[in-house]
Order: sequence, then structure tokens, then C-alpha cells
Amino acid sequence: MYRPGNAEDFDRLYRAAYPRLLRTVYAVLGDQGAAEDCVQDAFVRAFQAWPRFRPDRPPEAWLHQIALNGAISYRRKMRLRQVGELLRRLGRPGEEPDPSTSVVAGEVVTALSRLPVKLAAAFVLRHYHGYSNREIAAATGVSERMVGMRLAQARERLAGDLEPGRLPNSASPRVPLSESGDA
Repeated sequence: MYRPGNAEDFDRLYRAAYPRLLRTVYAVLGDQGAAEDCVQDAFVRAFQAWPRFRPDRPPEAWLHQIALNGAISYRRKMRLRQVGELLRRLGRPGEEPDPSTSVVAGEVVTALSRLPVKLAAAFVLRHYHGYSNREIAAATGVSERMVGMRLAQARERLAGDLEPGRLPNSASPRVPLSESGDA
């Protein structure tokens, strides 16, 4: 029986549990040196908490929990180091252009800029942001019916300005402008 806070009992626990803990952590990590470090760290933590240990479970189970938590943290750190090392060797990935910026210079945006602001706003809110007529009505302060009429007018005017196939059809309510062919 181990008495919490008793240094001799902890020493006895250390000698009895160390080999089993080391095998357990080694099996988890697959690295002898890392396993030894994690087990030693677990015993240091356990010794610091030994006066507060409550014998509601076996001390070895408590040590296993501490050691396995240490192994999990070790693995997490190693993964982060691997990513850091990879970035150091290969460099940071290049910046990809934002799809919304490729639309800005496109034909669709030029055609939208020729529309009255209210028609263009309704069209963009619907087909670029994917809002429903109800959401557009709430955002612009008009009725849903007015939103529908503005969308129809915008579609009609844009169809005249753009070549066929450049305008989202009414069957697909959410077609981002970047899919208009300008991306």
C-alpha cells in the first residue's frame, strides 16, 4: 500500500512502475529516447503531485495517465516540428490569387457596373453571395416581389450585354461570379 506524500513509498512505486511505463510509452511513440524522456517527465510531475494523490485508483494507473498524456503532447510537438522543418526546407507556399479578385476585372463586373445600382446589388447579393430573395429584401428594405423584379430586370439587361453562357441561369440560384468564365 502506498501512502500519498511519503517519499519512500514513491521511491518504491518508481522502481516497480518504471519498466512497465517505459514499455507502454515506447510502444506508443516507437522511439526509445523519447519514451525515456516522457516517463522521466511523468515521474517528475507525479512526484510534485504525490502529496495530493488520492488513492481512489491504483498509483500505477495514475502514472500511466500522466505518462500517456506526456506522450500525446510529445507527438503533437513532433508533428508541429515536422511541419516547421518542411516549411524551412521548402519555403512557404505562394499566395494564390483570391477568386473574388479575378472577377473584379472581368466582363461580368463591367456589365454589372452599367446596371442601375439597385439591380446590380440584387444580382450580386443573389448570385455571388447566395442570398435568398427574402434575405435580399430584408437587406435592401424592399418587398420580396420587388427583389424578384429587380433580379429579372438585371438578368434581362445582362443577357443583352454578355455573350451566351456567361450569365447564371435561373435554374441555379447560387452561381458565384467567379464561375462566369473570367476566373
